[in-house]
Amino acid sequence: MFTGIIGEIGRVTGVQRSGGGVHLTVEARAAAAELRVNDSVSLNGACQTVIAGSPTAFTVQAVEETLGKTTLGEFVPGTEVNLELPLRLNDRLGGHLVLGHVDCVGTVENVEVKESSRIIRISYPAAFARYVIPVGSIAVDGISLTVATAAANEFAVSVIPHTLGKTTLSRARKGTSVNLEFDLIGKYVESLQGGEKKGTADGSITPEKLRSWGYNI
Repeated sequence: MFTGIIGEIGRVTGVQRSGGGVHLTVEARAAAAELRVNDSVSLNGACQTVIAGSPTAFTVQAVEETLGKTTLGEFVPGTEVNLELPLRLNDRLGGHLVLGHVDCVGTVENVEVKESSRIIRISYPAAFARYVIPVGSIAVDGISLTVATAAANEFAVSVIPHTLGKTTLSRARKGTSVNLEFDLIGKYVESLQGGEKKGTADGSITPEKLRSWGYNI
């Protein structure tokens, strides 16, 4: 479990193909000092398992499922990545609940530079639009952000200078691919009301449904 508060920017130093997967070695002194084999770590929002490590770097193995749903297959030596270590149960929840299970890849459509922030507009597959609401939470490359505006299959986030300085979002440009994880709570609410049963049911909340659940409306 993660919170979307990035602890460090790491740098990919090794990319080694292994069957249908890839071994990624990341140099990150702070993270590597804490990580041990079998520990979890978030790379640009994708939860991975450490399979080897040293005092200054660690290695994970991204398999076919991960490569098909994230941008990890695009990593090359020199790629900078957002890193977050798993949440401790006694930590403050600084962002929102993030599992590190990427839902899809989005594309940066526009970056608007403001005096004290940047507005980044991102498009994504329309099938996920029901999970995006204004002022809701979303993880972009593992970063916990708040949706500023939402329309069709696009949303915009307002990024403060502190976040730009601590993450890779400062490098975002039109066409940049980003990993997206939508709000966990919204998914569970939808599932509990039968919204995605076999991928065919309507996940919307209607007055009829509310009355059937006992609400007096």
